[in-house]
Amino acid sequence: MTFDWDFLVGTLPVFLRALGVTLQLGALAIAGSLLVALLNCVALVLRVPLLSPLIRGYVEVARNTPLLIQLLFIYFALPTLGLKLAGFTSAVIALVFLGGAYLTEVLRAGIEAVPKAQLEAGLALGLSRWQLLRHVVLPQAGLFSLPALFAHFIYLLKETTVVSAVAVPELLYTTKSYIALYYKTYEMLAVMTGLCVLLFVPLSLLFAWLERRLRHGQFGG
Repeated sequence: MTFDWDFLVGTLPVFLRALGVTLQLGALAIAGSLLVALLNCVALVLRVPLLSPLIRGYVEVARNTPLLIQLLFIYFALPTLGLKLAGFTSAVIALVFLGGAYLTEVLRAGIEAVPKAQLEAGLALGLSRWQLLRHVVLPQAGLFSLPALFAHFIYLLKETTVVSAVAVPELLYTTKSYIALYYKTYEMLAVMTGLCVLLFVPLSLLFAWLERRLRHGQFGG
């Protein structure tokens, strides 16, 4: 069996559009997860009544159930309750639901790493709990959490392949569709693998560079 380079090149525009869908999904998942995690951590630190046990319960449920199960529940079960969502919307919600739980734990660990002496000093200076959180705790917690945050960003991007289960035309769904239509298995897998390498390797290097620069700016080398 010969490798069909002409067919591979001809499918590149379709795969580039699929790559765009993957990047869009990943960007929305990362942004939404960060927002959820930040709100959760603020509520935990400020000890908002009733929210702390709910947040802990959410984190445990999200982290201990597979993303595919969460996605299928949102896409297939919610319509029975009168809430019908498109595949793309369901995918974003599922990714944010999972990512928000993981990033909540990452940021919580970063907050706990902030020296207690700084908190006591801030309170002694008359800072409110909100001012202390905003100006002292969160900036340092973010820096402490950078390696884990960036690792989870990559993880969320990789998890976008799961959404092929609800026919979102990202890389894996496009690959499977073309294999089923044209039986060009090796060519399609080569395109998908090449695009994943071109996406994830530079992104990983970029995150590593950003981490070094941010830490250098904070700690002076």
